[in-house]
Amino acid sequence: MGNKKLMVHDFIRMKQEGKKITWVTSYDFPTAQFAEAAGMDMILVGDSLGMCVYGYESTVPVTMDQCIVHCEAVRRGAPNTFVVGDMPLGSYQASDEDAVQNAIRFVKEAGVDAIKLEGGKRVISRIKAILDAGVVVIGHIGLTPQSSGQIGGHKAQGRTAESAKLVIEDAFAIEESGAQMLLIEAVPPEVSSFIAKKLSIPVLSIGAGPDCDGQLLIVSDLIGQFTAFTPKFVKRYANVAEVVTNALRQYVTDVRSGLFPGDEHCYHMIKGEEEKLKEMLKEYE
Repeated sequence: MGNKKLMVHDFIRMKQEGKKITWVTSYDFPTAQFAEAAGMDMILVGDSLGMCVYGYESTVPVTMDQCIVHCEAVRRGAPNTFVVGDMPLGSYQASDEDAVQNAIRFVKEAGVDAIKLEGGKRVISRIKAILDAGVVVIGHIGLTPQSSGQIGGHKAQGRTAESAKLVIEDAFAIEESGAQMLLIEAVPPEVSSFIAKKLSIPVLSIGAGPDCDGQLLIVSDLIGQFTAFTPKFVKRYANVAEVVTNALRQYVTDVRSGLFPGDEHCYHMIKGEEEKLKEMLKEYE
């Protein structure tokens, strides 16, 4: 796609033309640079930063201020990529007014191109209010981590006919609200495929099968950086944890053995200055 930032109309066109949309999370400047250099279509600064960056047990403790800081870093690292800010728990649940205020913070303070928020029919008024404020909205249904306690934990959704119907109804409600895109998480492909065909907006998958209009993965899972837990739907493309650990282990060995630093790692004095220094230091003898 070159260096031209894609926008909502580009993603709609890609869906119409059957071109898959690529989406990955990022939480910092260098990773955002890597994603843009790789030709990524979209970057999500997900509230998954709670586990991947801060070591929290879930996304629940993540704050707006934390999200803003990481969005700012990603925006600087990927100026020509469509960046999405993830609305954390507590930033939109209380009222439409809170939702609008925090969505606008993402745009004004971090320069994101869109926001994402979890929930189906229950967040329709939030979506409409944010859209009325001029901010692009991406819905998120299926497994919604912020409300995992209500849906039985971090489990796949829509695996029975009855629960699949609820996911489908949420999808229709999201499109009817005016949201420009939809993310479906941990839902059987039989369900997500039906939704992707029925909706006119791009439908993106994270663990929802191959028939959606694009795919999202958590970068820390993708590159093997986060090793505490790997979801079933993740394909690991690298093992950064092993590479970094081995590098650090070798560094420890080299320092302790005197192999590092070597002469090639040292800054030597300018020619002739060493003798001058020796003369100057005689007064300390």
